[in-house]
Amino acid sequence: MPSSLAEQIWTGLDHAGTLYHRLILVVGRAGSGKSAAIREVAQRMDRSVINVNLALSRRMLDLSERQRALQVPRLLDEALAQAGAEPVLLDPITILFDVALQQDPLRLLQGVARNRIVVAAWSGVVEQGQLLYAEPGHPEFRRYPAQDLWIVTAEHPGLTVHHKKDRSA
Repeated sequence: MPSSLAEQIWTGLDHAGTLYHRLILVVGRAGSGKSAAIREVAQRMDRSVINVNLALSRRMLDLSERQRALQVPRLLDEALAQAGAEPVLLDPITILFDVALQQDPLRLLQGVARNRIVVAAWSGVVEQGQLLYAEPGHPEFRRYPAQDLWIVTAEHPGLTVHHKKDRSA
């Protein structure tokens, strides 16, 4: 069983091509090593890590608030397409949770991971079968069922919650 986050990501990459959503979430609280693990994988693969906050902010500069909300999926897809080779490594992604953008961050990530392997840092936790972002009551709070996701986490080394659907489904 892989122990480090980077090793868990490598294991996920071995299986990502068979997943319906080719998404690997690296989940943990601030300081848990998510970013370091993603940078380690990027360095070993000679890839860059995409700063989603910066990439989307640059693309949204000339858009109105309403246009931003409507264009985020397309703009994110464009940013990932520019990366070229797979896997696409994303950190940080906090802009996706911005209430003004009116997005469902997990569904957005799953959408861009339909046709490419995506590894994304998710600042949160997995508790009682739920993937959480932020604290309850916070405007950006999100809760998702953790099943049907490929999750690697420092809090629960070796935890992976696999997709039930594969690409042939």
